[in-house]
Amino acid sequence: MDDLNDLAERFSRSITVLDGGLATELEAQGYDLSGALWSARLLADEPEAITAAHKAFFEAGAHVAITASYQASFEGFERAGLSREKAATLIRRSVSLAMAARDEVRPEDGLVAASVGPYGAALADGSEYRGDYGLTAAELRQFHRPRLEVLATTGSDLFAIETIPCLAEVEALCAEISGTGHAAWLSLSTKGGRTCADESLEEAFAMAAEVDEIIAVGVNCCSPEDVLPGLEVARRVTDKPLVAYPNSGRTWDPRSRTWVGEPTFTLPMMGMWRRAGAKAIGGCCGVSPADIATLSACLQKSAPRWVRSRPVRARAEVGPFG
Repeated sequence: MDDLNDLAERFSRSITVLDGGLATELEAQGYDLSGALWSARLLADEPEAITAAHKAFFEAGAHVAITASYQASFEGFERAGLSREKAATLIRRSVSLAMAARDEVRPEDGLVAASVGPYGAALADGSEYRGDYGLTAAELRQFHRPRLEVLATTGSDLFAIETIPCLAEVEALCAEISGTGHAAWLSLSTKGGRTCADESLEEAFAMAAEVDEIIAVGVNCCSPEDVLPGLEVARRVTDKPLVAYPNSGRTWDPRSRTWVGEPTFTLPMMGMWRRAGAKAIGGCCGVSPADIATLSACLQKSAPRWVRSRPVRARAEVGPFG
């Protein structure tokens, strides 16, 4: 549990700058991510593009790269015609690409967070923003377990359990992580201080508070205006460090395939999140390396420096998932 305790201390005592929208940077490089696999398609077709995107965020000042495994699932790859063995290889590759970027740009204090996206991401129908799956926690555990088992062997520093929209999925993932010794943060997609499924955020964060492996909780892939209400709820029910990485605040126009409107991902907003207890701050959809560079320059002025005390050990076997 030493790695778990080290990470919990880091997130508690210092400001951690997360990266921004991986898909946003890939699209800026000219890649078409319109398919059901989204950025996970490039794990097979253009892996060097993913490494370049991770490097761009590290060079901008991010401490953490969140891997391209958000939309990578066995079911999704199977629908794309890939074998289970090939899917596992690509899921592992998502971590190795981020680690390569980290080791080149930020070897002393960079972290790699293996993305664990919601069930809805595998459906590719936007249901991660609704949570209307109609599945039980037990069924969701069966979906998440194989990917968690693969990611647990990769040597990533922690899991980024992210964009979770409903209580059943929080329950499932808390149950899968508990007792494994694998560090994770848990962040939810939210609207107006509730889950995207219009359920109690208090209940979600209370479940996470009971799991030692979950070292931080918060919100992501929401509007910047929804961050503060979510953090305030979290602070009422847990003393774990808080995580905030919303979208840019602009709106995606699918017809023109461009972001429209003015961003609300601004330094005054970030200052409010920090005062509310956010210790890990970054961005999601629409947030570029330039945005992270601005955020990093602001947040790191008074942040203590953290240096990796020993190499990360690849995990030979999976812990007790299930």
